[in-house]
Amino acid sequence: MEAAEKANVAAPLIKRLDLSRGDKFDTMLQGVLDVASLPDPLGNITFANRLDDGLELYRVTCPIGVLLVIFESRPEVIANITALAIKSGNAVILKGGKESFHSFAAISGLIREALEGTEIPPGAVQLIESRQEVSELLKQDKYIDLVVPRGSNELVRSIKSNTKIPVLGHADGLCSVYVHRDADVDMAARIVVDSKTNYVAACNAAESLLLQRSALQSHLPTIAKALIDAGVSLKVTPEISESLKQAGVEGTASATIASAEEKDFETEFLSLTIAVAAVEGVEEAIKHINSHSSKHTDSIVTASKEIADKFLNGVDSSGVFWNASTRFSDGFRYGFGTEVGISTSKIHARGPVGLEGLTCYQYQLRGTGQVVADYVGAGGKKEFKHENIDI
Repeated sequence: MEAAEKANVAAPLIKRLDLSRGDKFDTMLQGVLDVASLPDPLGNITFANRLDDGLELYRVTCPIGVLLVIFESRPEVIANITALAIKSGNAVILKGGKESFHSFAAISGLIREALEGTEIPPGAVQLIESRQEVSELLKQDKYIDLVVPRGSNELVRSIKSNTKIPVLGHADGLCSVYVHRDADVDMAARIVVDSKTNYVAACNAAESLLLQRSALQSHLPTIAKALIDAGVSLKVTPEISESLKQAGVEGTASATIASAEEKDFETEFLSLTIAVAAVEGVEEAIKHINSHSSKHTDSIVTASKEIADKFLNGVDSSGVFWNASTRFSDGFRYGFGTEVGISTSKIHARGPVGLEGLTCYQYQLRGTGQVVADYVGAGGKKEFKHENIDI
């Protein structure tokens, strides 16, 4: 923290570095305990089929192998990821942001010291410091099984273009809240403010607010005033600006109202700023979000299940919420103990990646001497039974 302050590091990053902020340290420790108490994710049978008498096929969960995790400057991440890696049977190589290297080194040293008293090799968890080491490791597709980058779009794109290793990408958190005209006004204001202000530096903080056009007169003044009272500056379209003027809502010295540009709806502010626009209805909200978001987490506030279902099924994001803050998108809050990150990819894991996301599976075939030449399709006459085995 002292080094960051001397280097004039930006305020949002200072908040990420500060382990003493709120209950962050206790939450980090609780996350480790929660992971420890979760069921073993390995060796679980997820499919079983009797191909023939004495020939049974099982799909069994197993570790991915060696993980390379490149993440931002939040020091607690090293404890979260290490707990998940150990519990899921994976080895992990960690590269954090340079701003928090002192904290990473201290926590990593404690982890290695603790592992020396167990059957887990201390080398199963390793910390690297330089970008050059990352460049070299990205070439090691023979030895590293999965790369998990947590950071900007530029970081994720750079890694994907410089490695043959599968990448589980987590880029920007461009989250939106859409307020439908039938939403409870006070509920909507509370959800929007929490989504934006609970932790502005988080990837699941809301960066855009969309309101149904017919709800501007009834809902916008209350929500806008709640945001301004919370210190949030608004980047607004001309339509929103005019509605605010008619309602007599004004900004303050610390929470301004300014004109929005198109790029503001594709900007992860990570600060007390939110872009605000009006849409005709839920269909246009879905189209706007799918066009501008990073497919992280988006929420709708409405009293209608029909409208909510249309939103939940239409928005192509890893998390879609109804009448709830976007800040709930988190492995700890989902009951995963903690998370290695939030995946916006569409591969084996999506959304908060916990233990299950760090496992894959193998097919185990248990026979009694069978050969394929005896069966139909390979020269033989025997038919497969393909009977489900109760698991």
